Amino acid sequence: MLEKKKIIKKVMINPNRVPSEKAQHYLDLDAEYVNPVLDRYTNIVAVKGRGSYIYDINDDAYLDLGSGIAVNSLGHCHPAVVSAIQEQASQLIHTSVTTHHTRYIELAEKLAQISPGNLDSVFLSNSGSEAVEGAVKLARYITGRPAIINFRGSFHGRTFMSVALTTSKLYFRERLEPLPGPIYTAPFPYTYRSIFRNDPAACAKDSLHQLRLLLHQVVHPSQVAAMIIEPIQGEGGYVIPPPGYFAELREIASSHGIILIVDEVQSGFCRTGKMFAIEHEKIVPDIMVVAKGIAGGMPLSAFIAAKELTAKWAPARHGSTFGGNPVACAAALATIRVMQEEKLDKRAEKLGSKILDRLRKFAQGRQYIGEVRGRGLMIGIEFNRPDGEPSRPITKHVMQNCLENKLLVLNCGEHGHVIRLMPPLTISDAEAEKACEILEKCMDIKEGEVIHEQHSK
Repeated sequence: MLEKKKIIKKVMINPNRVPSEKAQHYLDLDAEYVNPVLDRYTNIVAVKGRGSYIYDINDDAYLDLGSGIAVNSLGHCHPAVVSAIQEQASQLIHTSVTTHHTRYIELAEKLAQISPGNLDSVFLSNSGSEAVEGAVKLARYITGRPAIINFRGSFHGRTFMSVALTTSKLYFRERLEPLPGPIYTAPFPYTYRSIFRNDPAACAKDSLHQLRLLLHQVVHPSQVAAMIIEPIQGEGGYVIPPPGYFAELREIASSHGIILIVDEVQSGFCRTGKMFAIEHEKIVPDIMVVAKGIAGGMPLSAFIAAKELTAKWAPARHGSTFGGNPVACAAALATIRVMQEEKLDKRAEKLGSKILDRLRKFAQGRQYIGEVRGRGLMIGIEFNRPDGEPSRPITKHVMQNCLENKLLVLNCGEHGHVIRLMPPLTISDAEAEKACEILEKCMDIKEGEVIHEQHSK
């Protein structure tokens, strides 16, 4: 068993102990001119991406299991997306709300076609945060109610309302008060870190009981406009709720006239083995928020509701200068077409199941790997200290080793203690095999190799 040792300092994961002269030139410029609040996972200075690989300024290739945080679902610079961007950029780049344009309308139609249930009214924005803001505005406007319920461990963005709804890590929101409200936080059924570790059904039941208590003791349901929740928590640790949880959540929302907003920003667009992760739960939300994997790397997002809701929203009560940009819309149409033609939802389901089985087998007997979980190609590996508490140092150790072996992986979770795998949906079998080999090599930790830290309470 790994021994607890002294507290360590936080360090940036850096693939190069000493950056090359070319890389250092840009890192120096970055330090001089880029606002230091913009943090990066690594010191890689990227110049090119092709397929599952990203290339740095020295032309070193890194197998990318981060996909720009689940954005590059078709890999880097997919030919169909590049072609669509080039063609559209030669015809119309921007028009905003001064006119209608064909690509916006075509994409709205496509999103309505692929969305679950009766979600058929689309508003396009630039980022996940903006789409969350729009969804909340819609819910408050049509209900006339002020309060929003979010869930512990959530991540919904960085703008003021979306960060007020975010509880995955305190540093996203600390020293920003007062934040928008009223917002009330309910527990998310995180089975592995609950007192019901071996009983997912009990964990779900307890979480729903706590939500009902919230609506009984803290905020009256008649004051709640919406509940917003991720079908699989992303930044919070790639946490999947137990079966049946969402069905009961849907019933609670409907019984009180509360709008149910599902945040599919990270889990959408074939990532989990279906077009949208909420489809696994067999319920339909009132509003669905999407972004990231929608447009092959171009900035685009949307919130999608039923016409019966959006018809109650007066014209011009919401808008966007750049949302639904023609070039981004063309990229999204091309991206969705490739996903459908190549059946990338099925691809994610099949390959993800294979990777999960392999990593779970590897984890057996290694006490520092607490849990391997996932759905499709949205996979999390949770690391523990010897006492069972979350271990960020082990995660950082594995990430560093991976980068030194030219594999890019990212972390998440409340303590940064979970490695999340979100490879391109187009990753080849050979590339996936190579990635697993590197990852297993880097996770094979010997006694005494990792320094553990105490978590502040």
